[in-house]
Amino acid sequence: MYLADVSIRLLAATLLMIIAGGTVRAQPAPAAPPAVGIVEATRRPITETSEFLGRIEAINRVNVVARVTAFLERRLFEEGAEISKGDELYRLERGPFEADLASKQAQVAQLQATLENAKLTTERARTLLGGPAGQQSTYDAAIANQRSLEAQVQAAQAQVQASQINLDYTMISAPIAGKIGRTAVTEGNVVGPTSGVLTTIVSQDPMYVTFPVPVRQGLELRERYGPQGGLEAVVIRLRLPDGRMYGKTGKLNFVDNTIAQNTDTITVRGEIGNPILRAPSAAGVTVHELTDGEFVTVVLEGVQPVEVLAIPRSAVLSDQQGDYVLAVGADNKAEQRRIQLGQSTPTIAAVIAGLAAGDRVIVEGLQRVRPGQTVSPGPASPLILSSMKAAADGGAPQADHGASGQTHPVDAKP
Repeated sequence: MYLADVSIRLLAATLLMIIAGGTVRAQPAPAAPPAVGIVEATRRPITETSEFLGRIEAINRVNVVARVTAFLERRLFEEGAEISKGDELYRLERGPFEADLASKQAQVAQLQATLENAKLTTERARTLLGGPAGQQSTYDAAIANQRSLEAQVQAAQAQVQASQINLDYTMISAPIAGKIGRTAVTEGNVVGPTSGVLTTIVSQDPMYVTFPVPVRQGLELRERYGPQGGLEAVVIRLRLPDGRMYGKTGKLNFVDNTIAQNTDTITVRGEIGNPILRAPSAAGVTVHELTDGEFVTVVLEGVQPVEVLAIPRSAVLSDQQGDYVLAVGADNKAEQRRIQLGQSTPTIAAVIAGLAAGDRVIVEGLQRVRPGQTVSPGPASPLILSSMKAAADGGAPQADHGASGQTHPVDAKP
């Protein structure tokens, strides 16, 4: 009986301990607010940019053709070399043209001798007019013959000039300076005006870059840069096909006067330098960074930076309704703020609407925070702050755009 009472008491004590322990675990102490890193929205300078797909074009382009029909005796240039204006390119057979010129010159000499005799006859007829043997009709006939011969001499001299021009055409020279292409005809072939293009020369420095701008975006650019100087308010930068930025900048110099109806775009053109990259080779071949016909990305960059309300790009989140940030209110509660982004950079997001200067935006610890939750705010990590400072010290970071000139979408992780 005594052992049974002891067992019952021990079992009761054990049950009380289990119940008491369960009660403690069911009522944990309240968790501390999550720590987050914040940055204040501040106004910073940023350079406005827009991007378009463009094509490099030579300022001057010449298709070299033969002006007379003759055998091609020599080619006097290296294919792909850089040539100067006036350099000899092809030499055609000259013999037939030299003979033709000599024949025309002989005709001129013959007519000039006949003209001299006619002048003497006219002078004698004029002298006889004062005596009984003189006749007016004889003098008039002499004058007419002289003038006819003078006209024949002029025509013969024109023939000499035409023959000289044809003879000069047997030496084909470069009408412009630039880079010459490959030859389409080799020595020994007959060439002429109907033979087509012998070779092509394109100028190298500077170059044009042309690109189409959608009409709607063209109006936006006009509104943005028109009051600042129009074409002078922007500079051109190029992104090469391999992703590198070209080292030279250019200026806009032309906007077309007609909109392409099939694409609803207007053609814009700029000019940019294209110096030689390295010294010519032994064959005279030179290398330039830009090549006629090359596709590039054209970056229109504002000359003067503009002030924008900026926050770190990492603070921007996105959902189906658009972009937003989590801001810290006066009571240290997280608030969802819908924002509208302007032109931004990879590190800085420009905010057009939704925030005010001085608002505290969460940039670190976003994955632990929900709207309406109390947080423990503190300064962002030095890495975030240093990137913002570096962008500000750089004067005006470039805005980040796609090929159509639109801002890249924000890659956010809510």
